[in-house]
Amino acid sequence: MRSRRRKGRRNRDGLWTCGIAVLAAGAVFTARTEILDLVTTEIAFVLDPKQEGGEKESDQDIAERVESTDGGKETLTDGGVDLAETDEAGADPDQKNTDAGTEASGSGNSDPETIELPSSYDIREHRTVSVSDQGDLGTCWAFAALKAVETSMPESMAVPLSADHMSIHNSFGISQNSGGDYSMAMAYLLAWQGPVSEEDDPYGDSTSPDGLAPVCHVQEIRILPERNYDAVKRAVYLYGGVQTSLYLPSENRVSDEDVCYKGSEEPNHDAVIIGWDDNYPKEKFASNPESDGAFLCVNSWGENFGDGGFFHVSYEDSWIAESGISYCGIGPVDNFDRNYQSDLCGWTGQMGFGEPEAWMANAYTAESDEMLEAVGFYATAPDTEYELYVFDGDGFREHVENNVKFQADSGKVLASGTLPNTGFYTVNLAKSQELDAGEMFVVAVRIRTPGTTQPVAVEYAGGGRTGNIDIGDGEGYISFDGSLWERTETSKRCNVCLKAYSRKIGK
Repeated sequence: MRSRRRKGRRNRDGLWTCGIAVLAAGAVFTARTEILDLVTTEIAFVLDPKQEGGEKESDQDIAERVESTDGGKETLTDGGVDLAETDEAGADPDQKNTDAGTEASGSGNSDPETIELPSSYDIREHRTVSVSDQGDLGTCWAFAALKAVETSMPESMAVPLSADHMSIHNSFGISQNSGGDYSMAMAYLLAWQGPVSEEDDPYGDSTSPDGLAPVCHVQEIRILPERNYDAVKRAVYLYGGVQTSLYLPSENRVSDEDVCYKGSEEPNHDAVIIGWDDNYPKEKFASNPESDGAFLCVNSWGENFGDGGFFHVSYEDSWIAESGISYCGIGPVDNFDRNYQSDLCGWTGQMGFGEPEAWMANAYTAESDEMLEAVGFYATAPDTEYELYVFDGDGFREHVENNVKFQADSGKVLASGTLPNTGFYTVNLAKSQELDAGEMFVVAVRIRTPGTTQPVAVEYAGGGRTGNIDIGDGEGYISFDGSLWERTETSKRCNVCLKAYSRKIGK
């Protein structure tokens, strides 16, 4: 079957509209509920995934509660059951996916704070950066996201990627003319719905084939601090292009290669930052910025725009780097065999108990004999602390259904650390966990996010672009303290954004 593409239109200014936020920033509602008829609390939902963290709290050491092991099995207490742990017949548990995963102790990538940045940098001096043309459709968000991915892929893997596929085969069910934003791109990529190659699904042919396989797996995406130019530069220098949003007036549609918008109009276009020049002359900009300096960007309006499709944006532009998305963890398609998930639309809301800390869990059933190797989840603000656990699913479910405490923190911590930025991270387990075909297992995370009161990212059907979200495909749980758990799909109408990655045994 082939999906038919809809014809697009321009807005009243003749611009290709994209990146329009459906939900007002900070829109919040609360629901009064009882947790297992024992604990009454407020669970708050935030319908905008751009909540910022507050001041960084002092670091707290998280003690690992390591239980003794016997014969390769670890024993969980207070209702927990045995879960086999092995080094045999699968991937080496000590072999970490450094290209697309986070080590148990924290980020697997180089510490960006130790990199001395030059006064100017241009990705094009190190690799080829092509220019695309979105035509008359509202697909700049897809072009920008995929160009950022292309420039972040190892060159041995890099191929032109299909914006046609991302804008049609995502799970939001909107037309190519409806626009989009980075959260949609993140959801599509993290669900392994893509990216697919441009060769397999070329833009502009009015069709998009079903059943195409991704050419890589995106495992880590960081949402950089707002207008933190140093963070943006480091991300570009270390990983590749950074997706950002701009307001481009209609007079910039064709030829202007130097942009400095000063005003209050909302962003209407996405582009990719691929470099910078701290000494780029301020005189080049018509709006007369006070200081030199500009970011180098690549657009998706063809080579007739700017300087062959590239342009500079002054550091004093009203919107440059207000949002900055770095696709910094990209691995080959054989890094994992399965992606267990129930959040195909990704992070569309947040949930918590009015405090920075909460527990979340998802239950899955192994499709074959496998080694569980990693877990993926969102940090909803910077400096998020986490602990990861894995439990037998039948024992966990029995405790929940019978309103019996399941003391999750009595188990063994399989990974812990602190995540530096808001975004999505894949965390490798300290040791791979063996799963039998048909076995139910639970991945659980104790999460603490300073400055927030809704630390758990959820997939929530809030209307608009999220109206097509399916919350019947998951078995998620949330807990205040890791002992009393509540199903999120039945009581809160949402899925927990918590993925699990495995390899088949015997491959």
